[in-house]
Amino acid sequence: MFKTDLPGTYTITGTNQDEQSSPYTGTLELALDQHNRIIANWQIGDFQTQSGTGFFQDNVLVINFNYKGNDEETYEGVVVYKCMTKDVLEGFWSEDQGNPMYLGSELCFRVDSQLEAVN
Repeated sequence: MFKTDLPGTYTITGTNQDEQSSPYTGTLELALDQHNRIIANWQIGDFQTQSGTGFFQDNVLVINFNYKGNDEETYEGVVVYKCMTKDVLEGFWSEDQGNPMYLGSELCFRVDSQLEAVN
């Protein structure tokens, strides 16, 4: 898999970095900038947007992200995705606002992809 395989829109389902593993859904948009760096933009639910930049090597995608909380403070974190296929990403994440005893999780599925069955 190559970095150029990553750009696109993904639906996401995840759990938050808390004891209850609170669920969330949204979308993730991946793109490459003019310097071939990975740009990420998340829409979590109806109200939260997050953005970040990252790098890709050996089918692992790492993105440093940030967002403004309800209190207008900026929060930062990192997400690590294993690229299962060019259409499926499986990841875990941590941020400074979350409970340090837990990790968040996220599954991403490319929108409008033709997933192939594995026999």
